[in-house]
Amino acid sequence: MGDVAGIGPEVIARAWGDSPLRALARPFVVGSRAVMERALACVGGGATVQEIKQPEDAEPSPRVIPCLEATELDVADVPHGHVDPRAGRAAYDFVITAIDLALQRRVDAVTTLPLNKEALRAGGIVHPGHTEILAERCGVSRHAMMLYIGPPAGAGSSGLGVVHVTLHVPLRRVFDLLTGEAIEAKIHLADQALRPLIGGRAPRVAVGALNPHAGEGGLFGDEEIRIIAPAVARAQAAGVDVTGPIASDTLFGRALSGEFDAVVAMYHDQGHIALKTIGFDRAVNITLGLPIVRTSVAHGTAYDIAWKGRAETSSLIESVRVAARIVSGRRQLGLPVGAS
Repeated sequence: MGDVAGIGPEVIARAWGDSPLRALARPFVVGSRAVMERALACVGGGATVQEIKQPEDAEPSPRVIPCLEATELDVADVPHGHVDPRAGRAAYDFVITAIDLALQRRVDAVTTLPLNKEALRAGGIVHPGHTEILAERCGVSRHAMMLYIGPPAGAGSSGLGVVHVTLHVPLRRVFDLLTGEAIEAKIHLADQALRPLIGGRAPRVAVGALNPHAGEGGLFGDEEIRIIAPAVARAQAAGVDVTGPIASDTLFGRALSGEFDAVVAMYHDQGHIALKTIGFDRAVNITLGLPIVRTSVAHGTAYDIAWKGRAETSSLIESVRVAARIVSGRRQLGLPVGAS
């Protein structure tokens, strides 16, 4: 459900009645029944909330939203559109419950609605966001976030994913954090993650440069020579279909022409600006390196429009669609997923 003061509950309520959600999966909500009922009252539609005790009890229909109560906090009266510590703590409770269900293989995948990092901290949670919570709960250290747009995205019939070597850090720190080991690890994560989405074949991965014109032979910076190119060469030697470093001003033009399935970007805006320009409403976050399938909407809590009946549902629908594709693809490849 995400942060109850944001648009998450409203997005769920709006998406439920007139979308392909139930054709894609057998969904249920992990969150607060009282908040879900308020969200339904906000958007209308006539559906009711079915409180369930376990996933197996979920019987979703156009008029019934199953909801697993996942917090002991009373969040029904949390003010809309504002940072609230109860909302932050409850959002943490929701995602922990969902992760545990996936780790127990009682669900096949988890799709998350947005939380607010400031509210999370106010609620006593030290993690900056979903990705870090997921990594700790799943016990993994090698992970990454991939921003993905499925077909049609201009990139042939497979869509396009972007994996970031650095993400939520100040731009001035990128140069210090950029290592060959980190780049190589992200290349391998991209290679593994895309296979279930593109029929099992080896993905074609492009690695972006850091400096203008890929450093112009060292004139504009030598990170391409010292760090990026050697990492690409090691990944190639390990059997990955990877090319780079490629100058940023031509990188996404080539990817959108169908030359690549994935891009490894050096920093946040290098990847996010391109993909969100291509299709903000269809962008999906996928967490790589986890033992579970997790997708997320690519937008935030949008406090400014929360609970005003204006929230769009397309990113949630696409997130569920992509999660279902990953689960199906993993099964076809004989890879483990959640519930049997």
